[in-house]
Amino acid sequence: QVQLVESGGGLVQAGGSLRLSCAASGRTFSGYVMGWFRQAPGKERELVAVVSSGGNTYHADSVKGRFTISRDGAKNTVFLQMYSLKPEDTAVYYCAARQGYFRFRDYDYDYWGQGTQVTVSS
Repeated sequence: QVQLVESGGGLVQAGGSLRLSCAASGRTFSGYVMGWFRQAPGKERELVAVVSSGGNTYHADSVKGRFTISRDGAKNTVFLQMYSLKPEDTAVYYCAARQGYFRFRDYDYDYWGQGTQVTVSS
């Protein structure tokens, strides 16, 4: 089992920045692919970014150039640095983990955090 706990969400004005953190515990963190997903009210959950166990990353087109995913193996933590936030980035952000290869669909992830709310005001 892997336990994931997100933090760092909040209310920010458009153009501002936030850094989300996801602390992992329970299993060897290094062997897991870690992803950030988000779900806005009335919308389906969507992939934001993924980082492999080796540090390779993928970012959705909607956040490319503004968000950066990274991981710190020593701290068993994955981060999502968000710059130039827009009102359309408002959502609950979830951290997720899976073993194996990169996957881009939420149903491919086995472990989930409880989510952290990000609200961007215009």
